[in-house]
Amino acid sequence: MSLQQEIIRTLGVKPVIDVQQEIRTSVDFLKSYLQASPALRTLVLGISGGQDSTLTGKLCQMAISELRQETDEQDYCFIAVRLPYGQQADEQDCQDALAFISPDRSLTVNIKSAVLASEQALKDAGIELSDFVRGNEKARERMKAQYSIAGMTRGVVVGTDHAAEAVTGFFTKYGDGGSDINPLFRLNKGQGKQLLKYLGCPEHLYLKHPTADLEDGRPGLQDEVALGVTYAQIDAYLEGKTIDAAAAKTIEGWYLKTEHKRQPPVTVFDDFWKQPK
Repeated sequence: MSLQQEIIRTLGVKPVIDVQQEIRTSVDFLKSYLQASPALRTLVLGISGGQDSTLTGKLCQMAISELRQETDEQDYCFIAVRLPYGQQADEQDCQDALAFISPDRSLTVNIKSAVLASEQALKDAGIELSDFVRGNEKARERMKAQYSIAGMTRGVVVGTDHAAEAVTGFFTKYGDGGSDINPLFRLNKGQGKQLLKYLGCPEHLYLKHPTADLEDGRPGLQDEVALGVTYAQIDAYLEGKTIDAAAAKTIEGWYLKTEHKRQPPVTVFDDFWKQPK
């Protein structure tokens, strides 16, 4: 089996999807998870204004609305959380995403003061953060806030990880990669766009250039620039197509060196880290 075939099998990507069926699969997955644990009543998700959180948020609200209707238990709730670092440049996109999702409850937690306090505490201890590491600090603070909200609302923290993100390890370990449940896992970036288009999402929310927007020195840095490969190339690779050899090598390079992000903490029984990178 080639590495490409191994990756596709591991991430569960289909070359062609039935959009309606994939929506139903994700919604039912979220519903089943909540129903399996009666103590859980809410879904909690950070909304960034980008494609992934917009799609995940819509699926979450659909799941919660169906649960209330089907069970007549009105305490099921979806909480959408805005987590800006100061002023967010694309705040209007965030508001447009919230309008499209129409969540039961919307909260805003500005993480800037918490991140600056953490950075200062580290500086006092002799550790000065680089811009890149500060970006990871932001991602982890966002997830920390979501878990605090979930802890106070009998909630589950929902993640936005999908196949194109997973294959490249393009997420912060124990930050946006540290959720409880990932309803988009198995879909690539283009397939996520298909679902949003079907659901009637405003085009500008899924046609915009994706960005993690974590670095102060490079605000709005596009994912594709940071990765050195386009999402179209990643999607084609994940669908089993033959792509440019250099692009394939880049994708596989990211996959191999970020394997630790897709694994739980290493134990003496693990050996994936011994494989050549």
